[in-house]
Amino acid sequence: MFNRKLAISFLAAAAVMSAAKQNQAFPDPPTDVPASGGDQVAVFAGGCFWGIEGVFEKVKGVKTAVAGYSGGEKSTAHYEMVSEGTTGHAESVQVTFDPAQITYGQLLKVFFSVAHDPTEKNRQGPDTGTQYRSVIFYANDEQQKVANAYIEKLDAAHVYSHPIVTQVVPLKAFYAAEAHHQHYMENNPFQPYIMYNDAPKVSALKKYYPDLCKR
Repeated sequence: MFNRKLAISFLAAAAVMSAAKQNQAFPDPPTDVPASGGDQVAVFAGGCFWGIEGVFEKVKGVKTAVAGYSGGEKSTAHYEMVSEGTTGHAESVQVTFDPAQITYGQLLKVFFSVAHDPTEKNRQGPDTGTQYRSVIFYANDEQQKVANAYIEKLDAAHVYSHPIVTQVVPLKAFYAAEAHHQHYMENNPFQPYIMYNDAPKVSALKKYYPDLCKR
């Protein structure tokens, strides 16, 4: 008898192995945002927000990771509307972190190396549409400079076989998603989509960056 859970687990393991080859000796950012006296906020988008949120929730120094929407208007920041791909929003995650424990540059390294594929334009895995595009929403000039410099370095080093398509745009606003989308990976670890698409990302994070993981 076909065991669906076993098959999904096997495919997830294969995905982790594939990510492992890609992420060996992944370059560090050439520059970083200086630590300040208080918490900092970063907003990332790269496919379904369940996976991005789930990865960053495991990173040390991250105080909160909130699934939501950015890039469009407040009036259209609703899942059903965003899913149509016409609102300008991207499914995003707002990360509040302590820069004394984890830097913005280190978060970018996680984002580019294990959280998603930055070479896929307007899609991520099985999800297609502009709402799944790869975006860094920068909160200030320092974040913009660090993000752009890192993309230039990764492209110059040919870390990926295709150019990075990640947008670097100013953060105008972030709107939290509906309650049932929050902590989705943690609350639904055996959901097939999570097992195949997102659990491998967390496994890769733990394997390649154990020092960046929460204990």
